[in-house]
Amino acid sequence: MAATKHLVTKGTGNVFRDLGFSDEKAAELVLKSSLLLALQETIREQGWKQAEAAARLGIDQAKVSKLLAGQMAGFSAERLVHWLAKLGRDVEVRVRPAPRGRRQGRVTARVS
Repeated sequence: MAATKHLVTKGTGNVFRDLGFSDEKAAELVLKSSLLLALQETIREQGWKQAEAAARLGIDQAKVSKLLAGQMAGFSAERLVHWLAKLGRDVEVRVRPAPRGRRQGRVTARVS
């Protein structure tokens, strides 16, 4: 049997850009996905049912269901930040110059 060769392409470090999204949309999705992950983790760590999380966030249970299912559409980054703060999480945004040799900045997000 002949060996199959696979082409491997090194990613850019932004999965959304690699999937073909524009730089602007990819940056937005990186930020929103990290905020959404933090929101999901917070709800799960607290052991809240969807109805309890909804009450704490001031939204209906259907929206919590969408959030826990990873659906980002319809939820702005600002809204996700607001909800994280309501659940007792600090959200920090840091802006700094790009390193020498890189003409354009990039958007990264980290949940800790």
